[in-house]
Amino acid sequence: MSISEHLRDMGGHAAASGPRYVQLRARIEAAIEAGLLPPGGALPSEREIAALTGLSRVTVRKAIQALVDDGAVVQRQGSGSFVTDRTARVEQSLSHLTSFSEDMTRRGMVPTVRWLERSICLPSPEETVALALAANASVSRIARLRLADDRPMAIEKAALPVDILPNPIAVETSLYDVLDRDGNRPVRAIQKISAINLSADDATLLGVEEGAAGLRIERVSYLPSGRVVEFTKSIYRGDAYDFVAELRL
Repeated sequence: MSISEHLRDMGGHAAASGPRYVQLRARIEAAIEAGLLPPGGALPSEREIAALTGLSRVTVRKAIQALVDDGAVVQRQGSGSFVTDRTARVEQSLSHLTSFSEDMTRRGMVPTVRWLERSICLPSPEETVALALAANASVSRIARLRLADDRPMAIEKAALPVDILPNPIAVETSLYDVLDRDGNRPVRAIQKISAINLSADDATLLGVEEGAAGLRIERVSYLPSGRVVEFTKSIYRGDAYDFVAELRL
């Protein structure tokens, strides 16, 4: 059955009761559950739904708004209404210092990267302080969009002293693999996590709406000697991650 046939058959949904917009909402929810409207898929327009069901545009709009309020549907200005992508969230431990690639591979997902920057440049004042650099020092900077099974998950921007990472191009997928190979893998880190609303640029990269919930993480990582080896600023999708920490007395 197509979504058009499903919506046209308003009278055939035995579980539907109450006002007409409630019945329509139930029909759309049933279509989502049956896979007729897949995650991320577009709903027919208000005009199309009204024509298929014989309902007024006001009733259709009220049903869709109820679905938006329930979190089942998202509306994108100028694009229409879409089924919320409720792909399983990833639990990220705050107790262990691991790389994104290691985390995703352990979960049976395929990590990939889209490079945004790999360069040697002058550090920002923030990077100079975080990495304890001399006034005339340079940094290796890498910025990338991290994906798991082709789904955008996070934007990572890392700065490292050039003697730790002399060639940023050497990082193809996992930064920690390169650091481990060179004997410079960090053994501890301090992270600061903040809740944010995603900017237009970050939202576009992550495939979500501007202003959607996100997590900003700043991490300073250390070698066994206590030297700072990495300063990373990351933006994570708020709908994709749960950060978990084990606490003990």
